[in-house]
Amino acid sequence: MELNDWSGKHPAEMHPADTIGKLLDYHFPPYITLAHMFNAPKGWEIRDREMTQFVLQYVVDGFCRYPVGDIPYETRKGDLLFHRPHERHSILTVKDQPYTCISIVFHFGSSAFPYDDLFQNNHLLGNFAGHPVESLLSQLVFHYRQPGLVHQVHCQSLLMRILAEAAQWGSAHSERTKTDAHNMPKLVLIKNYLSEHYDREILIGELEKVSGLTKNYILALFRKHVGMSPMQYLTWIRIGKAKELAIQSNLSIGEIALKVGYSDVHTFGRMYKKKTGQSLTQFCSNLIYY
Repeated sequence: MELNDWSGKHPAEMHPADTIGKLLDYHFPPYITLAHMFNAPKGWEIRDREMTQFVLQYVVDGFCRYPVGDIPYETRKGDLLFHRPHERHSILTVKDQPYTCISIVFHFGSSAFPYDDLFQNNHLLGNFAGHPVESLLSQLVFHYRQPGLVHQVHCQSLLMRILAEAAQWGSAHSERTKTDAHNMPKLVLIKNYLSEHYDREILIGELEKVSGLTKNYILALFRKHVGMSPMQYLTWIRIGKAKELAIQSNLSIGEIALKVGYSDVHTFGRMYKKKTGQSLTQFCSNLIYY
């Protein structure tokens, strides 16, 4: 549903009960009143806002300060932030820093949502750059923009998966970090190497040399702490870089494919759609400029 369908009032500012009659395709919770991706212009900011609904805010690219109540947060690419109804917050962009964000606003009608059981008192749920949650968020925005009941059910399903994945990742990440603290620097070293050389083929032997770990140990470390293999992680890095180039440049799809390590644009296109559920062109069509 477009913003101009709300009789001039922003849906995120409406009381949850007032939105249900306008959401004709939603027959049960969760009710999603807004899902979009926007690229903030220079100097854009929001100060001391309170909403009556839940909000997920995901940084697709860039940086911003995002205080919630009296807690200051600095959010960067990949950060997923959650805040509850009536929590005062601001979104403050920084000079010469881009900010592209996915915003999901939702509520559960008269049903109570046990957010404390999922997230305790956390607002910053984790960094999901190169994680499938990033793709789920993009898919949700895409389906939200399509008319019809099927797409709305997809949105609801995707939202619940995102909440579950974020909650599971948060609790598991804390425990994993405690048990393998001595290996974390080497894991970071490998992840940085992949991020710096994503535009070419990388062999597992290179990662062995960089880290001093064996192939099997690297694979086990990645599966335990990242949830995927190093090469799968590399694919998600390439997807993220492709999105970044699509937002920030005028490059063609073919030129973007070359820059992220694919000599054949069709191979890149098939990979991107298989992993994200949409084409890069569809991703770009979701972007809103203010």
